[in-house]
Amino acid sequence: MADDNVYDVQSLLFSSERNYLVRNNSDQVAISTLSGKKLGLYFSASWCPPCQRFTPNLVDVYNELAEKGDFEIVFISADEDEESFAGYFSKMPWLAVPFSDSKFREALDASFKVSGIPHLVFLDENGKLLSDRGVEIIGEYGAEGYPFTPERVKEIKDQEAESRKNQSLRSILETPSRDFIITSNGNKVLIADLEGKTVGLYFILSTFKKSSDFTGTLVKVYNELKAKEDNFEIVMIPLDDDEESFKKELSTVPWLSLPFKDKKCEKLVRYFELSTLPTLVILGPDGKTLHPNVADAIEEHGAYAYPFTPDKFSELEKLEKARHEAQTLESVLVSGDLDFVVGKDGVKIPVSDLVGKYILLYFSAHWCPPCRAFTPKLVETYHEIKAKHDAFEVIFISSDRDQASFDEYYSSMPWLALPFGDKRKQSLGRLFKVNGIPLLVALGPTGKTITTEARGVIMLHGAEAFPFSDERMAEIEARFAEMAKGWPNQVRHALHEEHELVLTRSQVYTCDGCDKEGTVWAYNCADCNFDLHPECALKETNGKEEVTEAVEEENQKDGWVCEGDVCRKAP
Repeated sequence: MADDNVYDVQSLLFSSERNYLVRNNSDQVAISTLSGKKLGLYFSASWCPPCQRFTPNLVDVYNELAEKGDFEIVFISADEDEESFAGYFSKMPWLAVPFSDSKFREALDASFKVSGIPHLVFLDENGKLLSDRGVEIIGEYGAEGYPFTPERVKEIKDQEAESRKNQSLRSILETPSRDFIITSNGNKVLIADLEGKTVGLYFILSTFKKSSDFTGTLVKVYNELKAKEDNFEIVMIPLDDDEESFKKELSTVPWLSLPFKDKKCEKLVRYFELSTLPTLVILGPDGKTLHPNVADAIEEHGAYAYPFTPDKFSELEKLEKARHEAQTLESVLVSGDLDFVVGKDGVKIPVSDLVGKYILLYFSAHWCPPCRAFTPKLVETYHEIKAKHDAFEVIFISSDRDQASFDEYYSSMPWLALPFGDKRKQSLGRLFKVNGIPLLVALGPTGKTITTEARGVIMLHGAEAFPFSDERMAEIEARFAEMAKGWPNQVRHALHEEHELVLTRSQVYTCDGCDKEGTVWAYNCADCNFDLHPECALKETNGKEEVTEAVEEENQKDGWVCEGDVCRKAP
């Protein structure tokens, strides 16, 4: 290597025993053919989950750039056996350093200081290092990032900033080669025809259950608005990889769509910083973003949420506040003629019989391991509270997938339940914003919500948490504060030497030291989503070393530790 991070590609990839690279059909390709080409060095391995997730994206980019003829990728494998290497390499359309040349591959790791995989290095046609952040660049910009220079990345960011500043419907949806969107039968509709309308951008993955469930609700709202309001349209942003799934989805909905695998789909995911599904972004008549996601508002208020303006959301907020103030057990649990829950013998118990009691709504499912782990604790707590307070009950709200699973799981519970498949589950999920299970909601004798976080309180205090009132919560908070007296605010730990761990109030978490559940207090690294029980974090050095050895033995892959989007070499 010379100065300024410039490499002689011929010398870089040439060994004394070999002047070629290989393709996955065993063809040998002379290293000299790379002269004058931009180059990506891809450090990866078949056993690495983040690599397996990233490689298909890189294949798509490579194939898109192949026609340029001036770009090549070389795979540098960290696989442990030739069979694994061959199986993984068979999915790659580019070149590789032969598996047999292990010492040479190790030397390349050292040359580019590869501490984690997947790792992608870009060199220009003269061998100059353009970036060692290729994985991030491909993930962010795909083929649009070509030729992967810092100048190109800056240009894209500047273009996005300018696009946000001057956002319009056409800047959002059009491309240089496409000025239309499509209908369910494949007809083209000019994007210009939608200007002046309120437009919803519906990001959807049709195979994702939450998306498919929401689509039915959205179709009803769309048809209702179209029947009385001509100034609203929806454009689907499909995220499917399978064209048949896309076509099936489009054939069942009344709105428009971007074409399958259109480049704009990925760009819009990044542009709107998509973080959840379903997402319905609302653009106003001027093409500016009115709201980043109205899916929850539509679930809760239907067509009444239109036109999704700040004034309308202010109105909805007042309505929700008023509804909360007027909340009763009947308003929560009664829907039409569904005015009952069921007991263990299947007998219907009128909701009116439960008025005046403290109620816990238990959102849970047999297929959910954390649910099954928590249920015995809740059963124990239930019996202790019932022994002292008759005005108390638990109601199981099931997310089980079939009647048999519901019956098996409910047989372990001593309380009441909604029947399996009861349609009230969806409205309860929206009301209490159930984004994950297990979730335990506490209602007071008037039917108003006391807390949606009763699970954490019961995990820590069991029956002592009853009656879950503000006063009881204040007593518990005081106990929490007393618990942490004398603990340092920050600690260093052998399991996480990269950053200091900060003493943090936490709900339920899994300790990264002992792998057991914790609540209330944790020593946490927010950057790495790393948590330790205070007792684990404050152990003596010998204890730390024992934990470190146990965790590394479990997570290492022959000297590698895989976390999140990267597998790193163990220290």
